[in-house]
Amino acid sequence: MWWHDGWGGWWFVMPLITLAFWGGVIWVVVSLLRYGPGPTPPERARPARPEEILAQRYARGEIDDDEYNRRLETLKGSPRSEHPR
Repeated sequence: MWWHDGWGGWWFVMPLITLAFWGGVIWVVVSLLRYGPGPTPPERARPARPEEILAQRYARGEIDDDEYNRRLETLKGSPRSEHPR
């Protein structure tokens, strides 16, 4: 039988096993990078709060200090005396 002849019958099997092993390793790494752990579903579904949006706009420089403070006070429900309703 051919498998009793030492390595005579394994010369074509070993490269295939090696190729399959490294292909599996590469597939796992690519899958983890592409579909890896992300935010949990409740975090994805939660919309940003108005205060968070306002803070992000302030951090990006879209609004200045006065506008940020005025809008934050409005969101918190403490209207300023300059803006009667």
